[in-house]
Amino acid sequence: MTKMAACVPEPPLRMSVLSEVTASSRHYVDRLFDPDPQKVLQGVVDMKNAVIGNNKQKANLIVLGAVPRLLYLLQQESSSTELKTECAVVLGSLSMGTENNVKSLLDCHIIPVLLQGLLSADIRFIEACLRCLRTIFTSPVTPVELLYTDAMVIPHLMLLLSRSIYSQEYICQIFAHCCKAPDHQTILFNHGVVQNIAHLLTSVSSKVRMQALKCFSVLAFDNPQVSMTLVNVLVDGELLPQIFVKMLQRDKPIEMQLTAAKCLTYMCRAGSIRTDDNCIVLRALPCLVRMCSKERLLEERVEGAETLAYLIEPDVELQRIASITDHLISMLADYFKYPSSVSAITDIKRLDHDLKHAHELRQAAFKLYASLGANDEDIRKKIIEAEHMMDRIVNGLSETSVKVRLAAVRCLHSLSRSVQQLRTSFQDHAVWKPLMKVLQNAPDDILVVASSTLCNLLLEFSPSKEPILESGAVELLCSLTLSENPALRVNGIWALMNMAFQADQKIKSDILRGLNTEQLFRLLSDSDVNVLMKTLGLLRNLLSTRPHIDQIMSTHGKHIMQAVTFILEGEHNIEVKEQTLCILANIADGTTAKDLIMTNDDILQKIKYYVGHSNLKLQLAAMFCIANLTWNEEEVVSPKGSQERQDKLREIGIVDILHKLSQSTDPNLCDKAKTALQQYFA
Repeated sequence: MTKMAACVPEPPLRMSVLSEVTASSRHYVDRLFDPDPQKVLQGVVDMKNAVIGNNKQKANLIVLGAVPRLLYLLQQESSSTELKTECAVVLGSLSMGTENNVKSLLDCHIIPVLLQGLLSADIRFIEACLRCLRTIFTSPVTPVELLYTDAMVIPHLMLLLSRSIYSQEYICQIFAHCCKAPDHQTILFNHGVVQNIAHLLTSVSSKVRMQALKCFSVLAFDNPQVSMTLVNVLVDGELLPQIFVKMLQRDKPIEMQLTAAKCLTYMCRAGSIRTDDNCIVLRALPCLVRMCSKERLLEERVEGAETLAYLIEPDVELQRIASITDHLISMLADYFKYPSSVSAITDIKRLDHDLKHAHELRQAAFKLYASLGANDEDIRKKIIEAEHMMDRIVNGLSETSVKVRLAAVRCLHSLSRSVQQLRTSFQDHAVWKPLMKVLQNAPDDILVVASSTLCNLLLEFSPSKEPILESGAVELLCSLTLSENPALRVNGIWALMNMAFQADQKIKSDILRGLNTEQLFRLLSDSDVNVLMKTLGLLRNLLSTRPHIDQIMSTHGKHIMQAVTFILEGEHNIEVKEQTLCILANIADGTTAKDLIMTNDDILQKIKYYVGHSNLKLQLAAMFCIANLTWNEEEVVSPKGSQERQDKLREIGIVDILHKLSQSTDPNLCDKAKTALQQYFA
């Protein structure tokens, strides 16, 4: 760590500010400039006693410029270790005041000065510096990146872990608070944090054990590398997961139980512990359900529900187990009634806190309901049958808190996967109305989930489909396809695809008018393959039933044929090309539309190429095109009859390929080839 220069005192203060500062506060600062080192020391000690628990005094001293002087004294080689230590203690006390206090300390570059202090040999001075650093780094106004600016800081903190119990507690706390992103996890992991703090889980100090545990929870979150390492770490002959399980026991502090459950949850989600492992099914999951009980404090219930939601989110079996554990579904209904008028809370401060944070309970409940109902129809039914559930979701969609709105939309999305609920509860409560309102003006993260939900509400069996169409959904969804966010483009086009399925001609025309040719081409050349696939799906749904096919191709045929050619010639995967050939097969099923294929030699050659392709899916899709083109029936409208089409296909060698394919080992392909050949003899 490089040595820091002394902090420059701030310019003189305006008299209006100084007039508010007491004479006694000035006296404390003046004593810091006394030429007698002993008087300076006594002045710092007196200042320490004066600021304990006194936020006004702390603010006064900061305004009077005490911080730069304390930092100056702390850095001077001539200062005694005792003076340096007392200066660090006072700075630590000042940092425990308001967020503005911490900002003032940061403006004086306190962190590099304190980090420099860690190079001292004196453990009391080191502990005082660490204590102050801990307080500053755990403040929400401190940028955590400041811990990682100097590459020498983390390895030096690792060395200090062996110095004392206090150093272990503070350093683990700093790591736990400053590990906010994958690159932070990587830095700490690469500097041996796992090996250095694992043994602290069995420390004699409960505070050290707790902070080490918190460290592991932030390290393991969404990190397979760390999680795979943790699962094999031994501490006193026991594997780490077993130590976490012991910390889940009911006689342990609630914070410890919760954090241990989080560690196991994150390791499970990262793939290092199986979802059917006993430590998850019999220990972590029941512990998290226990945290949802109304006997627990608000923050414990919130953390328990959110962690449980994360644990069970991808696994249907864990969802089923959780849903029948301790009446969880009905237990969550209490999250919406808290604090009630008959609340057992007698502590006024606690009641005031809980009233301000009650929205966090609703958010957590919606998240957990969303995870519980992600896959199982029976669970969804139980959730919807919970007391006033649909009303609560509808209310949640219009809450002022963005996080609650997002959680409510996620819950609605999860439940919208149920065909039965789409036909009943969703219709009874006209859920589409508040959902459409949410879609008018919301942040992207809400828009993504809300538009996904709308996709489900637009499925052909949903009674909400018609009123949604009448409320101007086409225009809204077409606007989503213009978004820079790929997820919104996918959802916009997906919803239009669902809307177009078995729709009448007017709706299809509205969609094509809303998208316009230019936008359709943009979507067909989108870099996101999901957008491309859904756009092709939309085209397939638009080009269904002969009158619609002929009508659309008469107005948009030239552009659609260009798009088909463009995709078949491009570097696309099998699924994209298969979908494109299916669009051609639909066009070939039209009465007049098929002429656009028959007069396009380039497209005919592409069909010939794909029917002889090595991939079976592409062969079958191309075969559908040929079958529709060769179909033998009386045609009054089309100027080219089936005979002419058959002759042209024979000329380009299609019949020879059909003869070969009629001998195919694939029964489906063989059958289709024989059916097409029969049209030549009908």
